[in-house]
Amino acid sequence: MKTLKVKLTFTEPILGTSPANEEVYRDFIGTKAPDAATVEDEVAALGADAVVEKGMTVFPRLDDGTPFLYDYQIKGFFKDTCGGLRKVKGTRSEKIKAFKKEIDKLIFPEPRCIPILFSGDITECQRPLRAQTMQGERVSLAISEQIPAGATVEFSIVMLSDDHEEAVREWLDYGRFSGIGQWRNSGKGRFTWEEVK
Repeated sequence: MKTLKVKLTFTEPILGTSPANEEVYRDFIGTKAPDAATVEDEVAALGADAVVEKGMTVFPRLDDGTPFLYDYQIKGFFKDTCGGLRKVKGTRSEKIKAFKKEIDKLIFPEPRCIPILFSGDITECQRPLRAQTMQGERVSLAISEQIPAGATVEFSIVMLSDDHEEAVREWLDYGRFSGIGQWRNSGKGRFTWEEVK
């Protein structure tokens, strides 16, 4: 077993991913949670009463109001990144067969709630979403809370198999190309990282 302690510094703004509307969260995303207690904890962390816009995505908040990332968002980043890097010859990711299962069962970011530290204000990012449907192209407006570039997070990554350390470092390096949070394909949520003691 190996533990890697890291600090991410966001080089681009990061966008919130949780629905501001508690009922949307409870009914759709909450049904995917492993137990009822987890659903209630996550819904309570949203603080949806403070947000007027129903369609906005926001950051969950600690009791003191500090926005945070959940540990599973880091796992999701790892899975997305490994899936992409599997097509790159010579990468560690290329050699991981059932990568989603390995990440789920053998790699654990800690703590569960990872505070986002930053100076400045949380702003809003509005952008159009386009989709091709059977009725033709549809356009809607997406709004997310946005934390400015320069924000940092620190957390540990526990790897139950020492074989994964090089892959985890490879995934963290990939953060400069595709980040964490909403609208990653536009460059939002990109980061650099460093190991901390």
